[in-house]
Amino acid sequence: MPSIRLTATFAASSLLAAALPVFAQRAPAHEPTNLSPEVLALACAPAVAFEMPATPLRVTGGQDSFARRLYSTSDLLTINAGRQNGIEVGQQYFVRRPLPTSARGTATRRAPAAIQTVGWIKVYAIDDAMSLATVTHACDTIEVGDYLEPLSLPSMPALAAGGAAERNNYGRVMLGYDRRRTFGKGDFFVLDRGANEGITPGARFVLYRDKKQAENFLYELAEAVAVSVSAETATLQLTLARDSVEAGDYVALRKPNQEAGQPPPAPATVDLQKPAPSFVGRDARRAGF
Repeated sequence: MPSIRLTATFAASSLLAAALPVFAQRAPAHEPTNLSPEVLALACAPAVAFEMPATPLRVTGGQDSFARRLYSTSDLLTINAGRQNGIEVGQQYFVRRPLPTSARGTATRRAPAAIQTVGWIKVYAIDDAMSLATVTHACDTIEVGDYLEPLSLPSMPALAAGGAAERNNYGRVMLGYDRRRTFGKGDFFVLDRGANEGITPGARFVLYRDKKQAENFLYELAEAVAVSVSAETATLQLTLARDSVEAGDYVALRKPNQEAGQPPPAPATVDLQKPAPSFVGRDARRAGF
């Protein structure tokens, strides 16, 4: 009797297993990235765009027995390009998502779009018009419709020499990952200054807050370093924070060390006669900044 019950139980278990759906097909296990946590975090750091990016290469689905929209590390994805588009096995791509800050779903200088890197993939198999790729690393969930750009992994820049912060030449904190507006130590955010203003990777900054109190100095809020720089913006990482940093706070570049014998600089002030950067103007506040 015990053997009969055991056989019946095994048969029932086998039938149940056969009836369950296969939730996801997976490619052969991907290789470890062998990247440091610092580089992984930097590769996932935020950026902004003043116009919506072109998205010719996109994630269109996956290899599953049902319709699915979300994917993560080691999942198989379908992309909408293949051999005819120059796709080759082994190529790697960033997967990114534009996140508009305006109600119209557009990107402008007053209301730029956040560009969210959600991971990167490696092409696994191709045909003429489509390809399969495996998710090598996921910063967030990857979704159908996310677009691809060729992979170029960043490196952590060397720190520039420190010194006194520049005065009356302030940039502003814009936004962070997933359109975040508040930040703490270790977080990344985008600054509305870039290479056009002389910023280079590794440059160091002091952040200030204007408490809107008459006859008061700015409050020295935090410190940060530039980890990635484009022509008009830079991505900074907070290295010290005395309080939460918010979109609109002032950002000042540290100049080279002052010469010996010079007096220390006075606390920072802000020239109220200078207009605020366009990003924190009326239209940007309407968009939530």
